[in-house]
Amino acid sequence: MQHQRVLILDFGGQYNQLIARRVRELNVYCDLVPSEMSLEQIKDYDPIGIIFTGGPNSVYEENSPRIDGGIFSLGIPVLGICYGCQLMAHMLGGTVKSATTSEYGKAEVEYFHSPVTVGMPDRAVCWMSHTDRIVKLPEGFKMLARSENCPYAAFGNEEKKLYGVQFHPEVNHTFNGTLILKNFLYNVCGAVGDWTMSNFVANQIAALKEKTGDKKVLCAMSGGVDSAVAATLVHRAVGDNLTCVFVDHGLLRKYEADEVMQVFKDGLGMNLIKADDGAIFLSRLKGVTDPETKRKIIGEQFIRSFEKQAKAIGKVDFLVQGTIYPDVIESGKGKSATIKSHHNVGGLPSVVDFKEIVEPLRDLFKDEVRKVGFELGLPKSVVMRQPFPGPGLAIRIMGEVTEGKLETLRDSDYILRTEIAKAGLDGEIWQYFTVITNSKTVGVQGDFRTYENVVAIRAVTSVDAMTADWARIPYDVLENISTRIVNEVKHVNRIVYDITSKPPSTIEWE
Repeated sequence: MQHQRVLILDFGGQYNQLIARRVRELNVYCDLVPSEMSLEQIKDYDPIGIIFTGGPNSVYEENSPRIDGGIFSLGIPVLGICYGCQLMAHMLGGTVKSATTSEYGKAEVEYFHSPVTVGMPDRAVCWMSHTDRIVKLPEGFKMLARSENCPYAAFGNEEKKLYGVQFHPEVNHTFNGTLILKNFLYNVCGAVGDWTMSNFVANQIAALKEKTGDKKVLCAMSGGVDSAVAATLVHRAVGDNLTCVFVDHGLLRKYEADEVMQVFKDGLGMNLIKADDGAIFLSRLKGVTDPETKRKIIGEQFIRSFEKQAKAIGKVDFLVQGTIYPDVIESGKGKSATIKSHHNVGGLPSVVDFKEIVEPLRDLFKDEVRKVGFELGLPKSVVMRQPFPGPGLAIRIMGEVTEGKLETLRDSDYILRTEIAKAGLDGEIWQYFTVITNSKTVGVQGDFRTYENVVAIRAVTSVDAMTADWARIPYDVLENISTRIVNEVKHVNRIVYDITSKPPSTIEWE
């Protein structure tokens, strides 16, 4: 079944992944692609609508991102957001200039009736983030919203189905902003809302059956929700032809290897093999300090470990991985910036000894993966398991990974997780862990001067990991965690708490 699809052209704005999430939440499938996509590629994609994202550039600058002007003559509805709004106006004959007063943050907007503003109040707060503004509309367009400092906060041409909004409807700060996106998708683009997880499961199982036939399949099982859902999907399609391999790379949390085997082998009855390859991974990481190099080494060694297990099993044609959409986006697409190479995307070697790598969740955000998990009947303990990165503790140790640092990190992380659970916060915080920084500080422990590691605590709230806010852990809980770590864990004399959100930070430190 071919879903209706919306194309989101990425101009480099900070909220671009959030736009894609909002469209998916409205039951419409979308892809976030580089703005350099050609007109022919856009036609081949056959979208019911196109969205231009925001971006940091000024449309009147010589090297600012552009698109083929033919896009406005395709008869496909277009919604421009922030930079995308200005770009549409600029390319169609309007005028964009630097504003005398910039707008950042909340601003009150006055709305006027149109297909995209149906149901919006006469006045409401929205989220602005711009230094330029449109001062003259293209011919045939009319003003649909305005603010004190922005005469054209929204505009449109109903006949051509072209619309622009200067503010960001995708963020929660914009009152009822999702309604504007919904109006565009359903009132303008004619969406029917055929993107649901029940449809996805049925279609994916059918596609997996057709792809794999009666061939053997090997699944890379990490123990996290992504690989668990991927494995369950494939198992529904191929049954006993699936073998799951859990590679213990020596970079897991305390007691985690035993827990994975107990949950997935004993609890879910999967054909799960454990490969103890920790020594190999640690030897390859010896002396390595660059985080991107760490990720690529781990990514390649994962594949080599799976290849070894596949040969022991017999002829295996397919390798299943739990890659999800944020992995693909953050590893870079086209000319988009690479934030970090994920071990199962940017870290893959060029030659892999499998007929094909199968990634059934590659197009899903994390919240969609969880919905698929529940759709498949997986227990809540598996579906809501705290995310854990494929490279494991290697990217929570700044600098070289050593056995000593791993022991310190495991013990401090175990105390953090224990205290968070004891405080009843484990269901509220998306992800929480400790980090061994690359710094040492002076301390006094037992009347002696010490010069030991600084351990950082990272705890965030999120829905899908594309955006995240630091968790407001109560002071008394933080005090208990800090006291226990410095008293019970060797080689630590200082605890710091990371209070940055994503963006600008990523969740992981490397």
